[in-house]
Amino acid sequence: MMIYILCFILFSIGLYGVLRKRNVIKIIIGLVVMDYAVNLFLILVGYRLKGRAPIFAKDQVILNMVDPLPQNLVLTAMVIGLVITALLAAIAIRIYEKYGTFDITKINKLKG
Repeated sequence: MMIYILCFILFSIGLYGVLRKRNVIKIIIGLVVMDYAVNLFLILVGYRLKGRAPIFAKDQVILNMVDPLPQNLVLTAMVIGLVITALLAAIAIRIYEKYGTFDITKINKLKG
């Protein structure tokens, strides 16, 4: 149960970074932290103590099998998260080139 609370704390730290920080780079880092917290939570849901991989063999009796679905979801989410992070970094660089700052309050003042 303590591990799930730590996942929630990690997610909360990322959410704080997204909601309270004014720098675009810090907001992107907050999103990445939130992504890793969700991935960690999904891995913990599928984890079983002394569990085995679901590999079928004729002479095996599988008693405590690990659920492979959360692992596959996390693997897919990691790839998608990496692409989204690269896209957000590219957008942040374009914003910096156009406005000369990463501060979102200054970017809003320059609008229009």
